[in-house]
Amino acid sequence: MPSLKQGSVLTETPGNIFLHNKRTTNKVSARHLTHLLAAFLLIGLAYRVYQGAPFSDFARTHHVSTRVSIDQSALKPLSSPDLESFQQCSIKNLFDTDLYFLKDVGPVSFSEYQSRRDRLANALVEDGADAFLIEPGYTFKYYANVSQAEWEVWEPEERPFVMVVRPTIEPGSGKVVSNTTFLCPSFEAERARLLSMPFAEPIQIIPWEEHWSPYATLRSSGIFEDLDHTPRLMVDEEMRDFIQRGFLQEGFDVIGLGGRVEAVRQTKSQEEVDILRAVNTGTVEAVRQMRKCLYPGLTENQIMEVLDNTIRAAEMEPFFDIVLFDENASNPHGGTNGTNVLESETFVLIDVGAHLHGYSSDICRTFFPPFLKKPTVLHDLSPQLEKKLKVWDIVFEAQTASIHQMRASASAASVDLAARGVITDAGYGEAFTHRVGHGIVIKAHESPYLNKGNTRTLLERGMAFTSEPGIYLVDEFGVRHEDILLVQKNSDPILLTGERAQGPWDP
Repeated sequence: MPSLKQGSVLTETPGNIFLHNKRTTNKVSARHLTHLLAAFLLIGLAYRVYQGAPFSDFARTHHVSTRVSIDQSALKPLSSPDLESFQQCSIKNLFDTDLYFLKDVGPVSFSEYQSRRDRLANALVEDGADAFLIEPGYTFKYYANVSQAEWEVWEPEERPFVMVVRPTIEPGSGKVVSNTTFLCPSFEAERARLLSMPFAEPIQIIPWEEHWSPYATLRSSGIFEDLDHTPRLMVDEEMRDFIQRGFLQEGFDVIGLGGRVEAVRQTKSQEEVDILRAVNTGTVEAVRQMRKCLYPGLTENQIMEVLDNTIRAAEMEPFFDIVLFDENASNPHGGTNGTNVLESETFVLIDVGAHLHGYSSDICRTFFPPFLKKPTVLHDLSPQLEKKLKVWDIVFEAQTASIHQMRASASAASVDLAARGVITDAGYGEAFTHRVGHGIVIKAHESPYLNKGNTRTLLERGMAFTSEPGIYLVDEFGVRHEDILLVQKNSDPILLTGERAQGPWDP
């Protein structure tokens, strides 16, 4: 992650240098100052024009100063040097916010990981399971801070490395707490220890040799010897089929993820809420500040490049970015080549996600570029512009309806139907082609899923969801608004994206 020094001195521009010198013993008269500045601007302008850059680019380039230092190594090279001033403008705007969304937010604490495993242990008791088995991946990352790539940088391999979390009774307190063991290839045991997973004591490893069955090794390890029944193992949804079959064939009772165990990850702690708020608010802010720098002629791909680097400059890492203009946005997730050119009445749809401390953002905004003047009256608009404004408002109203419905004890289906009813009543029901939302935490898309068929899932306080209704008109344009919300018990959810869009000129 780039190191950001908040509150550091502004980078000096040539103008600042002249003013600084005037305050020293080497004083410069006002007339000389004027002449020097004029000469500098003319020389700079001539050089930029020689390179084929417009004067507006030159002005933007020489207005960039920040209160925070930028680690340039965090940015990816641009496809064209002509985008440099656009990128500087975008990053400067974001840093002028002082990156308020990152304040007082840090990585997940050691105690949080222990709390998660203990909550998992209690959930296993409620669900009647003797252990929860996890391979390196998102769930492993959630409970032990190791991703699949951090364990196997090449590719998922055939040797099972499995975390086994069991409930046990803590001596003295009588509380149910977690007991964690790792089924690990013996030659990898030391590497597993070197992962520095968040455990108070050295990790417990059940090693298996290459010529052994890892499944039989777990069965004979003795960790289930106090049971008077066949060990019942709940396996994570990411566990590969051949490993599940291996445990089944060894005589274990294997069941899929569900019940209270699945709910552990769905319900967010305060630490998780803080990170989710930071990364989602920061991603929205990056889009808003980048928008101010847009100019005619940019392509979808070029905007994506600059937005991604703007996000990287602010300590976040983008993992997907969809930028679509007008008719391209009628396909919700794009698929076109990104070469459409920005014009004044272009409707821009941006759906983008980033990671911060392992947590995901997933937000979407639809807006006009800043060089299209906002009309003061609605008559005299072109029919297409008037239609875009109307559809933008309908989608916003649909999102509002879904937000009011999103509270504890409401069904997942009811949230979707609330938004869908608004869009259907407006005559665009067939153009709303996907569910209204999904859960979000370390994965951008997690259960529960807010679709009109999910009548059995009831929302619980502390769950976080997207609300992202949309209308997609083939060969015309698409509109989608997406924000992240935290479910409350008896009130509307808490917004985790800072502020909802205010209009197509203020996303």
